[in-house]
Amino acid sequence: MSDASLPFELRSEFAQRLPHMVTASRGEEQPTARLVVLNEELAAELGLDPDWLRSEDGLEFLLGRGPVTPHAMTYAGFQFGQYNPTMGDGRALLLGEVPGPTAAHNPTGLWDLHAKGTGLTPYSRYGSDGRGTLRSMLREYLFSESMHALGVPTTRSLAVIGTGRPIQRQMVEEAGVLVRVAASHIRVGSFHFAAHSQVPGLLQRLADYTIERHYPGADYRELFTRVMDAQAATVAGWMQVGFIHGVMNTDNTTLSGETIDYGPCAFMENYDLNTWFSSIDTQGRYRFGRQPDMLGWNLARLAESLLPLFDVSPDASLTWAQEAINSFGERYEKARRREAASRLQIPDELFQDYSAALAQSAPDLTQAHRSLVSAAAGEPADAYEMFGDARFVDAYCASGPNVESLKQTVPRVIPRPRLVEAALSDAEEFPRLLHATTRPFTAAPEYEQPGGTEGYLTYCGT
Repeated sequence: MSDASLPFELRSEFAQRLPHMVTASRGEEQPTARLVVLNEELAAELGLDPDWLRSEDGLEFLLGRGPVTPHAMTYAGFQFGQYNPTMGDGRALLLGEVPGPTAAHNPTGLWDLHAKGTGLTPYSRYGSDGRGTLRSMLREYLFSESMHALGVPTTRSLAVIGTGRPIQRQMVEEAGVLVRVAASHIRVGSFHFAAHSQVPGLLQRLADYTIERHYPGADYRELFTRVMDAQAATVAGWMQVGFIHGVMNTDNTTLSGETIDYGPCAFMENYDLNTWFSSIDTQGRYRFGRQPDMLGWNLARLAESLLPLFDVSPDASLTWAQEAINSFGERYEKARRREAASRLQIPDELFQDYSAALAQSAPDLTQAHRSLVSAAAGEPADAYEMFGDARFVDAYCASGPNVESLKQTVPRVIPRPRLVEAALSDAEEFPRLLHATTRPFTAAPEYEQPGGTEGYLTYCGT
């Protein structure tokens, strides 16, 4: 179903199919709203007219105040290991779904439009204002589009809107709204909610809808294993490029495999498994090196929620689930090796040497990877220094990596922490950094040098 007053087709399929998992809500009025950045390329892919999105009606729609009623989505979640049964979109709205191009993680070609920072909803926490800082919304735009350019599965960003409202966070800042695009916003936490609800059949209906949306033809067991593989591939991508999510709660783990919620995230510079920057992760639960283990933990929680669907026999269901969970380590290891082979052409037999050299020398990860490109081209000096292991570098070069292919898969530019902070404070610098990070394989010398991360902290902006 769509609304004729909109110049494109907008559906409310999730809300209609799963009414117990949403509540109708509208964005608050934003009397001085202005479009700060618009992803025209993404808009065109989705059949959305950029000129209309810039119009007064377009802005009202993006702010959750259009002719089709938006919905706040409900879910639960394990947050830093503690279960919270009553969660949901406390500052966000599902505007609806638009038909667009298909993708591996979105075979139906139906894309969510979801706005963050739109004001209070029925799921807002006590004391919340339902808003977020403009800086945090620009941050998510920058990171999500950079991750997309790097080829890591991710939600996308369509627009950022400045509201003109001052809000108090670490300091008084302007509030902003982000409109993001996703294959869906179905989370592991969505299944927690359905499993613990008293709504008959809700868990099965959610699973059926998820299969239809992402894994057509799968049964419930296949749903779980395909989610495992999709998420393993995504986190392997994080580990290859040095991305630290910062808040890997189960409500931030999608069934599609997309990276979601760029709150206190950052890219690592010097390779260190114990690195984390999130101000709210006081114990380092989600530090860089723990991300694969935390994904496995989250997936085990998903299996618990899905137990009634795996088998009519509780014992058989539990036995199968435990065997599937036990396979995660091997599944992730294969995904991690595939990622290194795909991006760096690291042969399987050299993967352990590669990992050991990184751990021993702790180089700037991005520069170390680029040094392998130079080594493959016959200039190994930088790689010798970066990896501290001439034997590994020589063996890598002898394996015959294709230099021209490497130039298209090994990034030169990432959103380095100090550069990000500078860009978020400078309206002229932001588009320049965005341009560079969304073309990560193109030389941009002013953005390729480490800026240092000592004492660096990231904040979620809520």
